[in-house]
Amino acid sequence: MEERDIREFLRPGARAHLMGIGGVSMEPLAEVLHGAGVKVSGSDMRQSDATDQLQALGIPVAIGHAAENVAGAELVIRTAAVHDDNPEIIAARTAGIPVFERSQAWGAIMRNYPNALCVAGTHGKTTTTSMCTHIALAQGADPTVMIGGSLPVLSDERPKGYRVGKGDVIILESCEYCNSFLSFFPTVAMILNIEEDHLDFFKDLADIQRSFRSFAQLVPAGGSVVANTDDPNIRPVVQGLDAFTFGLEPGADCTAADLTWERGLPRFDIMVRGELLTHVALRVPGLHNVKNALAAAAAAVCLGWSGAAVKEGLESFGGAGRRFERLGTCNGAEIYDDYAHHPGEIKALLSAVEPLGYERVVCAFQPHTYTRTKALFDEFAQVLKGADLAVLTDIYAARETDDLGVSSTQLAQAVPGALYFPSLDDLETGLRALARPGDLILLVGAGDIYSVGKRLAN
Repeated sequence: MEERDIREFLRPGARAHLMGIGGVSMEPLAEVLHGAGVKVSGSDMRQSDATDQLQALGIPVAIGHAAENVAGAELVIRTAAVHDDNPEIIAARTAGIPVFERSQAWGAIMRNYPNALCVAGTHGKTTTTSMCTHIALAQGADPTVMIGGSLPVLSDERPKGYRVGKGDVIILESCEYCNSFLSFFPTVAMILNIEEDHLDFFKDLADIQRSFRSFAQLVPAGGSVVANTDDPNIRPVVQGLDAFTFGLEPGADCTAADLTWERGLPRFDIMVRGELLTHVALRVPGLHNVKNALAAAAAAVCLGWSGAAVKEGLESFGGAGRRFERLGTCNGAEIYDDYAHHPGEIKALLSAVEPLGYERVVCAFQPHTYTRTKALFDEFAQVLKGADLAVLTDIYAARETDDLGVSSTQLAQAVPGALYFPSLDDLETGLRALARPGDLILLVGAGDIYSVGKRLAN
């Protein structure tokens, strides 16, 4: 039954049960389906602001997973974190209720929009999707948006990373893990960069490249592939395709000219095939954000949006939640949180803060998954040497179990001068003792290390 087209079930009056309904991409999915007349119910392992919001809309949410939660459903939609041994999945299959992936649902919704911008890449997705959203809002496009993080311009009384608009544009952060983005239907497919990651699913870099090639080939005639020509791993992926390119190296369709820096922030002209599109002064640091801005501008050009909207959108963007997000101070030290969990992301972050003039950069890192830590161990050790002081806490397991023989203790030993604190409570105590005026303390990782930063900044 799972091979049936999900679109036949997403109709007014149909009942859809969403597992993990409080998640960052499931909550907006629930709201979109609810707005379309689908009778939505859901379950989640814990109550949250998101589940409270959904219940306020009249969507019933069960806390905890139980077989009875799927009774009466015509379909079940799950996240990748929900496995086949879950009692709701077992109950659905026993009852003959089809089970679909979250990406399949978003793909079906996407087909209702003439313009579907999908932002993919190993890193930079949330920031670039956020930049695209700011540009779309400046253009007056009234977009529907789904971002894997929070964005202040979309938030009201609480942080959120989605928007349900009435325009003809949908903008989605698009993840390659488990090939989920291959369920999408982009008219503009953006590829920011490609590096080895998610090696618990992909075999190697070549396997990842094949997935991105398939993603690019989803674009129909008349659509656009937006690709970073600076990245050698992307070039074979888009070979033979009519890609609209961006980058800092000569030859890109969309590039930067007259790049200068003021107090660590970039200012530059955006050039499109030799012609000035606009001049921008970004509010976010780092050369990687120059490239992210060029990617967003390139997508805007492909969608026919104005240079004025590009300028207004990029200059109004002050960062997304958990992306170099200032939390406050502790003992005179500045406390920032960042979602970086791949060596390339950490390197970009440390490079971005280097010119900001801090006396000492303290990088407190919580590795994310045993698989990633083991596969990229040497790369993590190398980039962490770029901080004045590296501080490690235990690996955030996420979906994995500790059976690979790798630990944060080993990583700390590979970085000269690094400190190790086993628990988040220990980390908080250690950082509070270390913090001093002139320090920049970065809480880095995709797990729950951000909670330490919030406590330090209070």
